[in-house]
Amino acid sequence: MRLVVAGGTGFIGSALCARLLELGHSVTLLTRSASPALASSDKKLLTWNPGSPGAWGEAIRGTDGVINLAGEPIAERWTKKQKEKIASSRIDTTRALVTAIAKAEEKPKILLNASAIGYYGAHGDETLTEEAGPGSDFLSRVCIAWEKEAAKAEEYGLRVIRLRTGIVLGRGGGALAKMVLPFKLFMGGPLGSGEQWMSWIQLEDEIGLILFLLEHPDAHGAINATAPNPVTMSKFCKALGDVLNRPSWAPVPASALRLLLGEMADMLLAGQRVLPAQAQKLGYAFKYSTLPEALKACICL
Repeated sequence: MRLVVAGGTGFIGSALCARLLELGHSVTLLTRSASPALASSDKKLLTWNPGSPGAWGEAIRGTDGVINLAGEPIAERWTKKQKEKIASSRIDTTRALVTAIAKAEEKPKILLNASAIGYYGAHGDETLTEEAGPGSDFLSRVCIAWEKEAAKAEEYGLRVIRLRTGIVLGRGGGALAKMVLPFKLFMGGPLGSGEQWMSWIQLEDEIGLILFLLEHPDAHGAINATAPNPVTMSKFCKALGDVLNRPSWAPVPASALRLLLGEMADMLLAGQRVLPAQAQKLGYAFKYSTLPEALKACICL
């Protein structure tokens, strides 16, 4: 396949592009800064600014698909400015890509657009599939607007996938890299009550699911990218401690977390219990369906 990838230099995107190239696909990477370190003989780089038309828009013409993983990291204190960046980097970027698709004489067939399980908001112990409605907090509102922009590509005949990803576990980056350090220092433990649910997916399954959905003609709409066995925060920390041979004994009180992180703390303290109903219905077989095996694959013991 000939694919255009936005957000291909991040934790998920870089792993995805490497896998696409291994499989013989053609990749054009849209990047805000075309660093020489990103260049290779089998990957085309185009500098882009979603707010301005340019050669990047022409690159979409005649391709098989567009993958949009672009988005400002959310794991920072949510100041007003940071919240604007989080929203704009997702909503405006998706709008720019769909606008370019609309202008293309020969349109791609697929738009696979990132979203997040933050779409659902807080639901306690309730299990959530793709049929669940959205929440009303900041992240939910961002995801609603984000997905709305992506869905507009359906008007141009594209098969649109809105991939609602959970916590991605992998080596060398992402959320797990930040979780491991306190445990290595014998200071690991759950956040808040520890009863909130964590819906996770191993990086290899995140990539595997994306590849599966690109090639599966029946895949469209909202699809949860989470493993079939979510766990509570306490069980997650216990499993991580076991893999690292460290105790999980130092919980962080909710009040301290809110003092440190402000509004962002609510995301960590609420959680969602999300199941990959559509992925399983389509026949995707998870390589890592339980947490201990996923963590062992991520961490060099």
